[in-house]
Amino acid sequence: MTKHNSSRVVRDYIWITLGSVIYSLSFDLFYVPNQIGFGGLTALGMILNYFVPGLPIGMVVLVLNIPIFILGWKFLGGHTLISSLFAMAATSVLVDLIAVLYAFPAMDPMLASVFGGVTLGVALGMIFSKGATTGGTDLIARLLKLPFAWLPVGKLLLVVDLSMLLAVSVAFQSLESGMYGAIALYISTIVMDWVLYGLDQSKVAYIVTSNPRPMAAEIDKQLDRGTTFLHGEGSFSRQDKLVLMCAFKQRQIVPLKALVHEMDPEAFIIVCNAHEVLGQGFRRYQKNDL
Repeated sequence: MTKHNSSRVVRDYIWITLGSVIYSLSFDLFYVPNQIGFGGLTALGMILNYFVPGLPIGMVVLVLNIPIFILGWKFLGGHTLISSLFAMAATSVLVDLIAVLYAFPAMDPMLASVFGGVTLGVALGMIFSKGATTGGTDLIARLLKLPFAWLPVGKLLLVVDLSMLLAVSVAFQSLESGMYGAIALYISTIVMDWVLYGLDQSKVAYIVTSNPRPMAAEIDKQLDRGTTFLHGEGSFSRQDKLVLMCAFKQRQIVPLKALVHEMDPEAFIIVCNAHEVLGQGFRRYQKNDL
């Protein structure tokens, strides 16, 4: 392993550790004292412990994770497995450690649901962004990302965890706990997807102009963004047209529109959101990318 790769791995694990701290603190601060339903295999462990008190929750979660981690090793590779084991161990230890050091008081359940969802979403986004999971349903969502690659990982996690919340509500006969948990879960998935995908906001512009080639040259010169010519035809004029297609960063939208207007005030421009852009000048493709 090169020095560069070693430093990158260290940075990744520092980031995973920080995410694990936020995750554990969020769980102990917002979920536990306010009896908000929690998804994942932890919820399943709590249910089994409720009906069979002799079953330790931690041991149940550990046993349930074994087949899931085997699947993770097979389909996601060793890096994901090792980093996920680290994240799972870190969150498990920190949750118990924080609970021993300080028992947080209860607060308004709605506030706890909202802020718990935000902080948990940030934590999971940080952990997922480095190829790790906290095990359980997080790893299941990561595995489901393989056959359903077009779906954001947060939405996949939402579907899996909602089933766990429903089971918790039925087992504990507490509809409110499940409802508050659903609110927190929805917010956490939105925030998680924002952390994973929102920081790389890109847009695509389609420009119809009478000066396509000079405008393309200026976009390249002033904004350092390449353009692609699409061949089109005017429906009224029946004339062939070159339509400019340009991918660019969110922050470049104002100078792009100003440049287009300056060169051709009659130009027609359509700006669309791009879920992600891969290639030169943008993010590079990585195997098993989220």
